Amino acid sequence: MMTNPFDDPDAAYLALVNPQGQYSLWPAFAQLPPGWTVARGEGTRQECLEFIDKAWRTAR
Repeated sequence: MMTNPFDDPDAAYLALVNPQGQYSLWPAFAQLPPGWTVARGEGTRQECLEFIDKAWRTAR
């Protein structure tokens, strides 16, 4: 059974941002989608989600 790579608490993740200022959690092993750049380097799922949450709050 294949698991969703976005739900694995033990995997490494990145926080990405696109030109519109939208953020996304992204598995570190996966190729970046076109137009997205790394906003926060590799970290735990929780670390990246906290970064994204803080970035969204300061962008509003």
